[in-house]
Amino acid sequence: MPVKNIVILCVTALIVCRGLNAQNSRYEPEKNYLRSNWKQLASGAPAEWFASEDARSVAEKLIRTQKTIGGWGKNINYNRLNASEVQDLEDRRDAIGATFDNGATITELKFLARVYERCKDDRYKKAMENGIRYILTAQYKSGGWPQFFPARKGVSYSSHVTYNDNAMVNILGFLKSIDNNERPYSALDLPQDTRLKIRNAIDKGIECILKSQIIVAGKPTVWCAQHDEVTLLPANARAYELASFSGSESAGITLFLMSIADPSKGVSKAVEGAVRWFCDHEIRNRRLKNMVTDAGEKDIIVIRDSTAAPLWARFYDLETGRPFFCGRDGVKKGSIAEIEYERRVGYSWYSGAPSKVLEKYAAWKARR
Repeated sequence: MPVKNIVILCVTALIVCRGLNAQNSRYEPEKNYLRSNWKQLASGAPAEWFASEDARSVAEKLIRTQKTIGGWGKNINYNRLNASEVQDLEDRRDAIGATFDNGATITELKFLARVYERCKDDRYKKAMENGIRYILTAQYKSGGWPQFFPARKGVSYSSHVTYNDNAMVNILGFLKSIDNNERPYSALDLPQDTRLKIRNAIDKGIECILKSQIIVAGKPTVWCAQHDEVTLLPANARAYELASFSGSESAGITLFLMSIADPSKGVSKAVEGAVRWFCDHEIRNRRLKNMVTDAGEKDIIVIRDSTAAPLWARFYDLETGRPFFCGRDGVKKGSIAEIEYERRVGYSWYSGAPSKVLEKYAAWKARR
């Protein structure tokens, strides 16, 4: 069956109740935005807020805690750091620990760009330029980016080309916004040679995505959450993150490819292959249910539900194509009920993200 017909069937079957409201971007001067979650603040605060003293106070913390190499550490709520915590991070600026994991570095650069657009403080621009150099330096010859750069000692997977948690997609999206001269990055007025390096990095990154796409029986499918930095083959990460077809991260990769204005034949072929794979591996009539056990513990189970929106497993076996689940013992199981409690409730084993790809596919196809 042609991919277009498959997608029509898939989209028709989708009963997606998002219930998501557009974020209110109206500036409320009386609101204490510093209490927000760091990522929400950096990407969702109203534009006017970035001209405030509060915003500049956070920007000051960012330029003080930026690693000498140009990146930042992860899982840090910069808007809530006290003076002692800022000083401790500043004292460790030369230590290894800069990363793209969990949105780190890219989130900080986005924040600085929004403040710089408003106040034109050259120190913020300098920090931005240092961060961009870090991104360009961290890119492999293959075009991919690692989770950490430099790699963490004793953590082999930190050097892998990392799609996990959309790390590489976040980098490429950020660079693409600069290349397109979008606000707030247009305010940086970067020199032409830097812009050319950014354009080249984007092209190399796209090429890496195409080369690392998993081919089965001569047809492109999807990607693993991480790939070997040399061979670009699917690779293991943590004990419960085995090499696999990714039903989660592959959605972000595909959406990025679909955002390319004038896609090459290679990009188009990659999108078509991924869409076909998502349709073939959709899980219907299943829903995740949060529950409380007799012992009072929160737990998650999978139940039958004919009205449930489609799901995709996070991991699919590279040989059988079937979903699998792993505990810290690294042994594949057929259901989340078979893995230990800590991993069952402490990890995202299913995703609805590919539904966004299927919803956008018809419009993408029409633009080609």
